[in-house]
Amino acid sequence: MVIEFNISTSFFLRGMVEMEQLRYLYGALSFVTYLFTLLCNLMVVIVVLKEKSLHQPMYSLITSLVLDGWFSSSSFLPKLIVDLFSSSVVVSREECYIQSFCLLFAYSCEVSTFTIMAYDTHLAVCHPLRYNSLITNTVAVNLIAGSHFFNLILVLIVILLSARLPLCGFQINGIFCDNLSLYILSCVDSSINKVFGSVVFLMYLISALLVITYSYIRIFLICLRVSKDAGKKAIHTVVTHLLNFCIFLTGLLFVFIRYRLENGNLPLFIHILLSVAALVFPPLLTPLIYGIRTKALRTKLLVHLHKINKWRHPLT
Repeated sequence: MVIEFNISTSFFLRGMVEMEQLRYLYGALSFVTYLFTLLCNLMVVIVVLKEKSLHQPMYSLITSLVLDGWFSSSSFLPKLIVDLFSSSVVVSREECYIQSFCLLFAYSCEVSTFTIMAYDTHLAVCHPLRYNSLITNTVAVNLIAGSHFFNLILVLIVILLSARLPLCGFQINGIFCDNLSLYILSCVDSSINKVFGSVVFLMYLISALLVITYSYIRIFLICLRVSKDAGKKAIHTVVTHLLNFCIFLTGLLFVFIRYRLENGNLPLFIHILLSVAALVFPPLLTPLIYGIRTKALRTKLLVHLHKINKWRHPLT
């Protein structure tokens, strides 16, 4: 027996209707937020690239993290801004899968970068005499590139499996597309895809959490045995990394809550709020936190900002 489905070729973003009355205000806020995020991330990247003293593994990893965050916000905010000002509430199937791929790829890259960052900090604190021989800036860049390529293949497989599903539903509870929301719209049983996606995600996240947890526990134990100044410096670095990682995990938690309550009685406004919190705050806060709490980076940023200010006001 051949079963025919009414396949959806476009989707209705219910969250955009919720924002319709104040769309110009939301559009302006989104534009300012994206512009500020872009400038902050761009400033960090430019300073790290220009300053040879910052060509070190930690700053390469910070740059990678900043770029990953910018990529995730760029996969979401520009389209949101255009949709708000044009009153568009529909997204094509192709656009939906592209956006889903970009967001999932950005998330997975951030997880891998946090993991490499924990490993780098572990080597710097636990093996200070061998650190420069164990991990150079070239090694760090190769690790970043390799992990990003692995994530690209992994996410591509997940999205291609999702794209094979016939989708009959057309309403998405939110203001953007993600792979989990597309599973819900499937005409057929998508349990295999959900299980595969969940297993891959959990294995990936749990492996990363084990490496990160082990690395930072070892660092804290070492800090108890070294001098006060050395321990204080190491703890300051660890707290900075953990602060960013906790913000990132909070964003993932918001995505999980939104997905688990997709079919519940969660108000649409809360869906939108959780979506915005997960995608806007981490990329916005990452360059600010590292720019403020990392002394060498903060010093170079202030130097460049001073140069920009002198260029704008040459007579002062």
